[in-house]
Amino acid sequence: MVILFEGIDTCGKSTQIALLAQKYPDSIMTHEPGGTAFGKKARTILLGNSLRSKRAELLLFLADRAEHYEEVIAPNKNRMVVSDRGFVSGIGYALANGDFDFDALVSLNRFALHDHFPDRVILFLTDIETLKKRTAQKELDGIELRGLEYLMRVQEHMKETVLRLGIPHLFIDATDTIENIHQSILTYLKV
Repeated sequence: MVILFEGIDTCGKSTQIALLAQKYPDSIMTHEPGGTAFGKKARTILLGNSLRSKRAELLLFLADRAEHYEEVIAPNKNRMVVSDRGFVSGIGYALANGDFDFDALVSLNRFALHDHFPDRVILFLTDIETLKKRTAQKELDGIELRGLEYLMRVQEHMKETVLRLGIPHLFIDATDTIENIHQSILTYLKV
């Protein structure tokens, strides 16, 4: 089973993935970008905000996604694979960046993923006040520096993507307590 943990920066995905790893020690925990040797290089470029072209940015994310699928997802299809981000984020960020067509983005991601979308998506949804507090406590990367309103647009595009594609999902209130969120996730995964 492939489960994507999706959401904008500082929404609590990493904390919940760490808790889940304790409950399911035999599962594979990974992330995009950066879950492969190529992904680490791509992540440095992407978070450094050094690309002027949003198309180049999109293609680099897609290249990382294709490599991640080949190296991590496909070989472990009989295990639980939990990925911190994936194609839902990819589509959300691309749509927030401008003139990309939703259906074209879906097709490109289907190509990168050999037509294998995840079995479930857990999407963390936050509000602007919480986002403001949490981003103030860290050094921002190149994508976060695009602004809070940008990140909230990305979040809305992620939610729309999950709903439009009909992927089984759980929407999480990222402003809730860590323990409440953890219990919600455990309950959802037992279904």
